[in-house]
Order: sequence, then structure tokens, then C-alpha cells
Amino acid sequence: MIRKASFLLAALAGTTPFFATSTSAATDGLALYNANCSVCHQSAGAGMPGQFPVLKGRVDKIGSSAEGKTYLADVVLNGLHGPITAGGTSYAGFMTPMKARSDDELAAILTYLSSLGDTKPAPVISSGDIAAARAAPKKNQEILAERNALNATHPIP
Repeated sequence: MIRKASFLLAALAGTTPFFATSTSAATDGLALYNANCSVCHQSAGAGMPGQFPVLKGRVDKIGSSAEGKTYLADVVLNGLHGPITAGGTSYAGFMTPMKARSDDELAAILTYLSSLGDTKPAPVISSGDIAAARAAPKKNQEILAERNALNATHPIP
């Protein structure tokens, strides 16, 4: 009863109750992912062989370290193109930058993708992680170098 009352009061006040933030972030992340990412990476991050890497079961592992969170934020903000290997498959695709999206939206997308993996609790990518990456934009070659350095210390699945 208290939970319902808190939720109702928070809704009337225009805020989100503290216990609903992770659920609402995952829901928002799902909706944002479907609207912005699923056309390439497919439903639930399933990927498209040879075209777009699988994200499900990978983003949580990459986001388990501070360096991984930075890399993920850099990729969604700045995009990425050129040859990479992901999940044992080679890709030579092009990911468009998503810097027009807010820090909160990008954090929600990455956190949603993180929730699709086996890591429990799933890593949370915060709007602060995105803001820090936004403050230090990187060029494609820098992101590829960042990926290689990350892979050397925390292998990218």
C-alpha cells in the first residue's frame, strides 16, 4: 500500500519514486533502443551476421569496467567505422554518431543493453558516464585505439 501511495504521490508531483527508477530506465532504454538502434542491431540486440554486431550478452561484459563504460559512451556519441571483430565475427560496418541524443537517453539505451546479458547485477551506464565522454570527444581512430587497449586489458567479447 505504501509503495502504491508513494508512486501515486511521485507521479502527481512529476517525479519518479526511488524504487521505480531502474525499471523505468530499462523501459525507457528499451523504447529508445527500439526507436534508434534496432533497425541495425535488431530486436533485443540480436545483431545481423556480417553487418551489425550482436549487442546482447556483450554490452554487460564491456561495461563491467570503467574503461569499458568510457568506450561504450564514446562509441554511441561519436559513432564507429572500420574493421572490428566482435564475438569472433569480423565487421566492416559504420555506426552513426548519436550525439544529438541526451546523456540520459544514451545512458538508458546502454543500461538496457547491459541488462540483456548474464552479468548480475548488470552494469549501469550513467548519464555522468556519457557526459564525461561528451566533454572529451574522440575521433574514429582514437576510438579504435581505445578499443584495442581495452581488449588488451579486459578482452572484448
